[in-house]
Amino acid sequence: MPAKLEGRAREIVEAPNYVVVSIPRSDGTVQSVVVWADVDGEQILLNSAIGRHWPANLKRAGRATVLAMAGNDPYEWVAVEGELVEATTDGADPDIDRLAKKYLGVDSYPYRRPDERRISFRLRPQRIKYLKQG
Repeated sequence: MPAKLEGRAREIVEAPNYVVVSIPRSDGTVQSVVVWADVDGEQILLNSAIGRHWPANLKRAGRATVLAMAGNDPYEWVAVEGELVEATTDGADPDIDRLAKKYLGVDSYPYRRPDERRISFRLRPQRIKYLKQG
């Protein structure tokens, strides 16, 4: 059953906080990577280059957990368990530009390589845990 990302939990993901995406591998271990993320409507937006390991793992697994910490307070965080609802190259370049604007304050992603193809993912939140300690 989908969960709604709202309130302070949504604010943390919408802010320019790096997130850790954890994805189950086929051997049962978990791959965790630090990435940029944003909220797109009710879904979490992620973006990467085709050919990296974590996008292939996410497409295979169809689910991931996104953990975001609030600014400089690691004791305030949100974990979103999400179901993959979209993996597409359509619109992936504008998506990485949008993330570059959020995280770097620039209009165009400055690290794009000429040979790279971008892919965007959208995760539908299934379970959300927000915690503020202290």
